[in-house]
Amino acid sequence: MTEQVMAAIDGSTFSEGVCDYAAWASLALGAPLTFLHVVDNHPQTAEADLSGHIGLGAREHLLEELAQLDERRARVAREQGRLMLEAARERAIEGGVAEPGTRQRNGTLVETLEELQEEMRLLVIGKRGERAHQDSGHLGSNLERVVRSLRRPILMVPQRFKAPERVMIAFDGSQTARKGVEMLARSPLFEGIPVHVVIVGAETGDNRAQLDWALEVLRGAGHEAEGAIRAGEVEATLRAYKEENAIDLLVMGAYGHSRIRQLLVGSTTTAMLRRARVPVLLLR
Repeated sequence: MTEQVMAAIDGSTFSEGVCDYAAWASLALGAPLTFLHVVDNHPQTAEADLSGHIGLGAREHLLEELAQLDERRARVAREQGRLMLEAARERAIEGGVAEPGTRQRNGTLVETLEELQEEMRLLVIGKRGERAHQDSGHLGSNLERVVRSLRRPILMVPQRFKAPERVMIAFDGSQTARKGVEMLARSPLFEGIPVHVVIVGAETGDNRAQLDWALEVLRGAGHEAEGAIRAGEVEATLRAYKEENAIDLLVMGAYGHSRIRQLLVGSTTTAMLRRARVPVLLLR
């Protein structure tokens, strides 16, 4: 199957942003767009087992009623998902996408995305899902698991769409980061968008050479590019540069082999993504 932009939607307030960013990416990449909704029938909280406190006949009757209730809930969830998918499809068509597709699957989101990742060119997903507290500063647990599990680029998006005008890539000279620069340089997703390359570290000859390489690659591909080397703590330094330069899309390697690696391992990862108010493109 042709690699496509796949957008994971649910009932959260982030789904509109997912729809709009996915439509933007589909048009920019010239790639098909598919909206995905996963019906997770696994219980989210443990329910008390009262079967030992009632008689055998009552127990059998109760279990039958619970099974019927579960089936009714599953039917409602499937129908809600179908309506969400149709609304997303109509929104993407209004945004200029010719024939967006829809898919509904049963299971868990992470397992489903792992199964479908060979079909993906890009996954678009919201910062939190419908079961996360909307005022929470935390990331959705699904997002963290997806980032660690998938080998495809992931675009984490906020609630509201804004067409990117300035992109920043966090660069450390690692193999992952170099692949990210090369991918960014040749990708139509960022055509005509100025790119900022930022190295967090000391002003050394090696860092300067790494930065010059990245700028040469980007400029050679026709991008307007500028770079900076900043000393400081990684997450805070990148956040400050983003705010100073009105960056509205951040590109990061999911796993590297230097200080940037800390951004997607453990608490620093969570802090960077949690505080992000702009889309973050995570590369593997």
